[in-house]
Amino acid sequence: MSNSAVEITLLGRTYSIACPAGQEEALRVVAQGVEQQLTAMKTKRNSINREEIAIMAALNIGHELYQEKQKNKQYMKQMDDRINLLQSTLENALVERSTK
Repeated sequence: MSNSAVEITLLGRTYSIACPAGQEEALRVVAQGVEQQLTAMKTKRNSINREEIAIMAALNIGHELYQEKQKNKQYMKQMDDRINLLQSTLENALVERSTK
């Protein structure tokens, strides 16, 4: 797959970002989310510079990602537990059936 350039705008600056073919829309959606974070930070703290805004937004986005990963781990554990219970139930049913 080849890369294509996608133009995104963050805090009024336009950037040309290399992106794998077929992933352009995903990059645009992510850029919109980042722009929302940056704008929210800038609105809350108008006196901080671009670098500080970017750092704060990155930390917020990182925290959101961490929370989603934790939810995913919890979900995977629940699914593993359910699969183990189902497997155990099936094995018990087969043992009972074979002893009758």
